[in-house]
Amino acid sequence: MAQVVQNRWLRGIYVALGFLSLGVGIIGTVLPGIPTTMPIILAAFFFSKSSQRFDDWMLNHKLFGPLVRDWRAGRGFTARAKAIAITAIAITFTITVGWAVDNVAVRIGLVLLALGISIYILRLPTKQTERV
Repeated sequence: MAQVVQNRWLRGIYVALGFLSLGVGIIGTVLPGIPTTMPIILAAFFFSKSSQRFDDWMLNHKLFGPLVRDWRAGRGFTARAKAIAITAIAITFTITVGWAVDNVAVRIGLVLLALGISIYILRLPTKQTERV
């Protein structure tokens, strides 16, 4: 059940951030290197704070609903989803650090950020895939 905030301005900010996150997640489904999972989870969080209707839509969505429901239930992600996320992080950060950034301090910061995100993803619960 969504816990929609009462402040009208804050709800507006949350709904805008929800759609921004959802947009990034949708773009990530078709463009390699753009994350999908975490922006969708973030969109679901923002929608849960801004609108019961949008929260219900996310939970019942054919593609995004299972991901959001599993996250909220604490079941985590499949090993495959984790592997894809870590691979995308490795590729995009390697390209950025190797060719797009010249500043050594920024490079070090990006490497540490990539490691931190990867460790966070690896520490999340791993959902067992259902066998048919």
